[in-house]
Amino acid sequence: MALFFDRLWYDARLAERGVGRAVLAAVAGMSPAELDLAFKDQRELSKTEVAAFAELLGVSVAEAALRAGVGGHALSPVGLDQKVADLEARVAALEAHLARLKP
Repeated sequence: MALFFDRLWYDARLAERGVGRAVLAAVAGMSPAELDLAFKDQRELSKTEVAAFAELLGVSVAEAALRAGVGGHALSPVGLDQKVADLEARVAALEAHLARLKP
């Protein structure tokens, strides 16, 4: 398991998708500052955040967790109700982000 957040790997995957860190943060329901702390190994990620990273990047949760340097807690399954609530929160965050981008 990686011990540290692999910033280069994450930045490369984001570039492949044509998005930046701000989109990754929004999808995971994080502020850009929170994501920056995670990228610097100064903030632990939740399993929901790791799952959001994996979904956006098109990789497995295991790969996203490995590259984020997090432990096995990120690999445990999320209940269906929690998953729906998390997805609704992510959609709301994305809608808020899009609203800020509109002139």
